[in-house]
This record gives sequence, structure tokens and C-alpha cells, in this order.
Amino acid sequence: MDLSIIVPLFNEEESLPKLQEWIERVMEENRFSYELIYVNDGSTDCSWNVIRELKAHNDNVRGICFRRNYGKSAALYCGFRAAEGDVVITMDADLQDSPDEIPELYRMITEEGYDLVSGWKQKRFDNKLTKNLPSKLFNATARKVTGIQLHDMNCGLKAYRKEVIKNIEVFSEMHRYIPYLAKNAGFTKIGEKVVQHRKREFGVSKFGLNRFVNGYLDLMTLWFLNKFGKQPMHFFGSVGSLMFVIGFIAIIVVGAMKLYALSHGVRAMLVGDNPWFHISILMMILGCMLFLAGFLGELIIRNSQSRNDYLIREEL
Repeated sequence: MDLSIIVPLFNEEESLPKLQEWIERVMEENRFSYELIYVNDGSTDCSWNVIRELKAHNDNVRGICFRRNYGKSAALYCGFRAAEGDVVITMDADLQDSPDEIPELYRMITEEGYDLVSGWKQKRFDNKLTKNLPSKLFNATARKVTGIQLHDMNCGLKAYRKEVIKNIEVFSEMHRYIPYLAKNAGFTKIGEKVVQHRKREFGVSKFGLNRFVNGYLDLMTLWFLNKFGKQPMHFFGSVGSLMFVIGFIAIIVVGAMKLYALSHGVRAMLVGDNPWFHISILMMILGCMLFLAGFLGELIIRNSQSRNDYLIREEL
């Protein structure tokens, strides 16, 4: 099978028939063998009934329906698990992604050898203040942290080699960083294609400022897990040791100052009344706790089955 097209959706009953017709036309024109997987993320409208009707008229349609809303990452995870095509396309159901982009995305994967190709909506029709500006700030930070030079990392329109989606796990709200997940899994040939962005015809946008804030927190989580997930002692041990040494040196200085004052007959406050003494003790205690946290983390990893999740390219 050439293509698996995964469409996660939430309350998009009005746009689904038009999207289905558009995808079918593109598939027929390019003679692709394909499957179209709709993942209904707990919609409260009639989206699932519409998918049932679409399935009745096209055997290439498949559907997954969640009992409640779990989020886009969960929808993509289940879609990836079900996909069988050699190339996997993801796109949103709101008609802002154009199915006409699919043939070129497919060609870039199959002919140019990309592992993943992400869309770039260079010209957007969203509100510049509430969505475009935060999106630019978000993507600039993501490029700096991940080292992946994509202009629109969160674009819903992407193409993947099948091997990629079978070797990454999309969890929490990490769908924003699938290129980073792919890079961490060893798939480094990541490309970008300028794609058409269309105005939303039906429904309302699911974007909110809370997603902007959560996006940064998720990015920091992924960065930490990638850098220290297998060696927590490298982070906690280093920071803990540094804090302990600084606290230890500081408490020696406090003691030395007291002894110097006594030896020269200068009146000085009691060591126990000196605030720097208590700050030094606190830093030493926190340093020990961080070091122990790293040590316990190493013990957990050493006894965890997940420590052997090494990805193998090929076996003979």
C-alpha cells in the first residue's frame, strides 16, 4: 500500500464530507493505493456518524473512535499504530491543510529519501496577534533547543516513512515535537516543504494560549529526557555536587572569619546567628538530596526493562 492518511479530528462534522471528496480526487488522479484513517477524538457532535457514512461509500476508509477526548497526541499514536502504508501522511480535518500537497510530500519521501517532511505554512490566514506571533516565538525557541531548522514544527501536514512512525511514541502533548522525537530515534533526514494554508470554513479553532505555555514546558521535558533520561546522575549529581561544594566552602569561610575575629580580639556575632551559616548548611543539604536523587534515578534505570529500548536498523 502506497499511503496511509491519518486525520485526527474533534467536532468537525461539517468539513469531513468535503475533505473526503478532495482526498479521493487526489488519490484517483495519482493512482495511489491508500487507506484513510479518521481518528475521532471524543467528538460531541455527529462526526462519528459522518465517518460511518463515508466508510459505507469507500472501503479505503477506516475509523477509530475514542470514548472521550484524549488529545491530538493520543489520536496520532493510535493512528500510527494502525497505519499500514509505506508512507504516512497526517493532516488536520478542518480543511486548512490541502490534500493537493500529498503527491509532492510522497515524492520527497520515496524519491529524495527523507525520513520525515514537515509542512511550512509560510503565508497564514490566522490572527497575527493571538496565533501568528506566539507561533513564531515558539518555533524560534524549538529550533534553538532541538537543532532542527524547521519554520513550522507544529504543522499538522507532515509525511513520514513508515519506519519512523513505528519507532516513535507520541505521548502527552508531544505531537508538537514529532520531528524532535524522530531525530532522537535516529531518523535525521528531516525536510520541509512550503504548503498552502487555507482559511477555516467550518467550526472553531482549538488553539488557546494555554497550548502556547504548555508547548514550552513540553519542549523542556523532551530536552531533559533526551539529554539526561538515561543518565540522571549526570544532571542531579553535577548540580548536587556543585551546591555541596559551594556550601562547604562558604561554611569554612564563615568559620574562618569567626576564628580570625577571636584571634584579634574583635567582637563578632555567634556562628549560629550568622545567616550565611544557615544558607551554607541549606546548600549542603540540598546538594546531598540532589545527589541522592540522581543515584536513585540510576538505580531505577538499571533495573528497568525500558533501558534496553535500543532501535535496531537491520539484522542479518
